[in-house]
Amino acid sequence: MNHSAVILQNLSKSYKTVKALTEINVTINKGELFGFIGPDGAGKTTLFRILTTLLNPDTGTATIEGLNTVKDYKSIRNIVGYMPGRFSLYQDLTVEENLKFFASIYKTTIEENYHLISDIYKHIEPFKHRKAGKLSGGMKQKLALSCALIHKPEVLFLDEPTTGVDAVSRMEFWEMLKKLRSQGITILVSTPYMDEAALCDRVALMQNGHIMTIDTPDAIIGAFPVKIYTVRSNRMYHLLNELQTIPETEAVYRFGDVVHYLNHSETFDPMIITRHLDAIGHTEIVVKQAVPTIEDSFMLYMRKSDKFNIPGNDN
Repeated sequence: MNHSAVILQNLSKSYKTVKALTEINVTINKGELFGFIGPDGAGKTTLFRILTTLLNPDTGTATIEGLNTVKDYKSIRNIVGYMPGRFSLYQDLTVEENLKFFASIYKTTIEENYHLISDIYKHIEPFKHRKAGKLSGGMKQKLALSCALIHKPEVLFLDEPTTGVDAVSRMEFWEMLKKLRSQGITILVSTPYMDEAALCDRVALMQNGHIMTIDTPDAIIGAFPVKIYTVRSNRMYHLLNELQTIPETEAVYRFGDVVHYLNHSETFDPMIITRHLDAIGHTEIVVKQAVPTIEDSFMLYMRKSDKFNIPGNDN
């Protein structure tokens, strides 16, 4: 039976007048791949810095494997791996030198724990004599992950690990995370990419230092309360404002190269959209029902939450 690997209770943190985190409550199970999803400024990095003992919270508590992040910070640093958002390894050391250095900090060796990183490290081992600063984004990412894993951590924290890398490297990286999870490592990932939410066991949607909801990706999408329609016309620039004037409109927002339209009337007929736009001079009107995504859920929670503070975010 799973026990809780990470427990956050009423965690808050401010920087002078800016409230970075407000009353964060989360329980993460051992062996879970858990995602904190939200844009820049949501509070993800502050949260990870608290969990990895680099910052103290103003109020509330955080425990990692039963250890308090403030009182037991030395013990926690031995059992967690941390990959910060910015590449923070030594640019002037080679790939191999960086890995040896991190292994030596934790009084281990590359050889002792090679089995932990072999799937990841094999991609960059042919370049082990290359300086880290000369690596591509995807290779830097693999080296940073190898260094975070070399001491066999129980909990792994990855702060926006796929930002700035190409789509293929992003996909490879998530495949690596799935393999690591199968070894029993608890993994916490933060990301601004909504599509990565679907790759997690559970996610917390974050905005402005608040958690808006916590659940499995499927459950969040399954709970979407209204129908979504994609809308296109010859006057895309005007669509946002002109769709807002339809009675009982719930939300209108850009979504890629279309506009998503939501209406909270249970008997809503999408022909109303076509007739409305036709009457004010739009042509080439295309309206289709769409399947909701995590991004749609995020947009709706943002609208419905009171200053992004939804009670009961301790699922």
